[in-house]
Amino acid sequence: MAQPLLRLLSALLLLSLASSLRFDLQSGSPKCISEDIKMNAMAVGKYLVVNPNEGYPLPDSHRVSVRVTSPYGNSVHHADNAESGNFAFTSSEAGDYLACFWTPDHKPPQMMTVEFEWRTGVTAKDWPSVAKKGQIDVMELELKKLEDIVTSIHDEMFYLREREEEMQDMNRATNSKMAWFSFMSLGVCLSVAGLQLWHLKNYFERKKLL
Repeated sequence: MAQPLLRLLSALLLLSLASSLRFDLQSGSPKCISEDIKMNAMAVGKYLVVNPNEGYPLPDSHRVSVRVTSPYGNSVHHADNAESGNFAFTSSEAGDYLACFWTPDHKPPQMMTVEFEWRTGVTAKDWPSVAKKGQIDVMELELKKLEDIVTSIHDEMFYLREREEEMQDMNRATNSKMAWFSFMSLGVCLSVAGLQLWHLKNYFERKKLL
């Protein structure tokens, strides 16, 4: 009874941490997908252009270019004229990583379907290899998965807390700057109003209206 329960919990948690999707890509219109990855986290991905005509070679017009970049714009994966591929890296920067797909602008425009899977953290591990290398049984493997998932969630909570503190510091700095800007704007407005009153007073005195 415990073994199926562990499998269910593990599957639900792993599912919440994985990113797998299928999307349409029009030629000449790039499409990017972002993934927030913390420092020193493992990430693996694979992509495949769905063949519209099964049993026949994939048309050249359905091949794509792919680039995965770090938050600071460093390239971690690049492929041209590809129908499928995969990538793996350990993040050296924390933040949003971008996976961008594009094709040349064909005339008439071509529409293609891409399957893309992006896994990070615990879900990026090759668990069958871990089990084989460690020679452990199914129960121990599930417990190992749960242990790593709990550790990953714990680290993720601290990471989110750090991001929240950074956002709060940024908000406080922005509010402080806006307060100074408001006071400066008020001072400028009062100065302009004073100059206008002084100018009008002098004008009326010259015209002997006062």
